[in-house]
Amino acid sequence: MSEHRDDRIRRIEEILLGSPPLYTKDEVAEAAGVPLERAEQLWQAMGFAHVESDSVIFTDADVAALRALVSLVSADVIPDELESAVARSLAQTMSRLAEWQTGLFKSLLGDTFGADVDTTTEVAAAIVPVMEKMQDYVWRRHLAATVSRELDERDPGIDERVQVVGFADLVGYTRLIRDFTELELTRLIDGFESLAGGVVAQNRGRIIKTVGDEVLFVADSPEEGAEIALTLNEEIAKNDLLPPLRIGLARGPVLARFGDVYGSTVNIASRLTSVARPASVLIDRELAGALRGHESYKLISVGPTKVQSFRGLRAWALQRR
Repeated sequence: MSEHRDDRIRRIEEILLGSPPLYTKDEVAEAAGVPLERAEQLWQAMGFAHVESDSVIFTDADVAALRALVSLVSADVIPDELESAVARSLAQTMSRLAEWQTGLFKSLLGDTFGADVDTTTEVAAAIVPVMEKMQDYVWRRHLAATVSRELDERDPGIDERVQVVGFADLVGYTRLIRDFTELELTRLIDGFESLAGGVVAQNRGRIIKTVGDEVLFVADSPEEGAEIALTLNEEIAKNDLLPPLRIGLARGPVLARFGDVYGSTVNIASRLTSVARPASVLIDRELAGALRGHESYKLISVGPTKVQSFRGLRAWALQRR
């Protein structure tokens, strides 16, 4: 039974990888001209499990990928000390995409997934090339938009810049996890991510990441950040399936690194979100100063706010005028 199962898995893996496995880890490192220790470090950075020395699981694509990464480092496109960080960041993005796509396969095939290996491999062979083209298209579009945005910046190439950072958090998510079925929870999360993605994009913001019940986004101007937050609450209020949001916004220096953002501005936005009331938006002093007197917005001081690690943090409730 185990042997039969292993055969099925191997057939599906060959379809997904594009070719049968040919190499052990020693052989793939030698073929790529990379020391084994370095190849193993990169393999680990990409989130792949430890491989035994005699396991034949690598393909020509693994050799090509190792050569490509090493050539980028050799050409100083990627600094040597960032080699593993680049591999890790890329892997985190691709891992999440793979999880979503596997879920798509499972929902499409139902009980057939894995049980009927012929059907599973046939569907995979038909869908994977289409997904590959779509991934390339979306990546290139985002790459073009990001490069254009960087070129518009006053100081292109500077990782730290002043931005508005926002967190939007679904109220009562812990209770929903307990009370909802898996299907209901899936619909909730899909609905939330779809709505948030649309609102953020329409107002020229960018979603950095979503983690279950929370979305992290950035905007370049105070007005764009304010519009995203207020519109999110307004659109959520129209949706009977989604609970209200708590939203926190902060403005200040933000360090952008490998698709994520860091710094005290991010921490302040997160802390404000944790103390915001349902269906409200709390903003920090910097953003309040930038929006004060704006004809579209009203600010209500809520005074010093007790939050962890930030003593005497002042906050304002942001509303439409």
